[in-house]
Amino acid sequence: MELSKRLKFIAEHIDKCKSIIDVGTDHGYIPIYAIKNNLCENAIASDINKDPLKKAKLNATLEGVSNQVEIRLGAGLKTIKKGEAQGVIMAGMGGNLIKEILEQDKYMITSFKFLILQPAQNPEVLREYLYSNGYEILVEDLCFDDGIFYELFKVKKNQSIGNTELNPILYEISPMLLKNKHPLIHSYLESKEEKYIKILGFLKPDSEGSIKRKEDIEKKLEYIRRFKEEVR
Repeated sequence: MELSKRLKFIAEHIDKCKSIIDVGTDHGYIPIYAIKNNLCENAIASDINKDPLKKAKLNATLEGVSNQVEIRLGAGLKTIKKGEAQGVIMAGMGGNLIKEILEQDKYMITSFKFLILQPAQNPEVLREYLYSNGYEILVEDLCFDDGIFYELFKVKKNQSIGNTELNPILYEISPMLLKNKHPLIHSYLESKEEKYIKILGFLKPDSEGSIKRKEDIEKKLEYIRRFKEEVR
């Protein structure tokens, strides 16, 4: 079974453990891959919808791992009990939804050794939540697949870590990726710059809301251009 670049990127961050849960599993590709590559002994593939789970069950059967991949229907982390899994994967959903799941099921979070989170949209919302709610950021990473940048967070809840408040621009652009001069960070910054320049072109100059929005974007562009120079 061949994973897409985005999914392989997620799998590369899984620590070897007894069991993982893939929330919003879709076709069950990551649990199947994790089992076949000895990253875990057992895996739980969960989803809120029945159709993806039917596909996941079929794929697990075709790949010969149906005895090790358990299919569960339900929302968020409500499909498991504490201690059933050491690792969590949440990918393919927006940053707002991942944040909601973490908040709704936060009584479970301390039982996991790691959580791998890859938001499809709004990574800045998730980053602000993680930094503001006592998560230890183990890894922040970035990949580019099929014309899209995907940010990845590998975290765990750490009771000894306090909440951290960042400059708002650093919720949008990872301070860790900047500090480490990630190989893709310059290209990522360029894509951000192009996006904001396009938005400026669509703003109407005469409305009060547009004036404020223009000021905010121009301030972001100043940061982005400075960051580009720093990571060269």
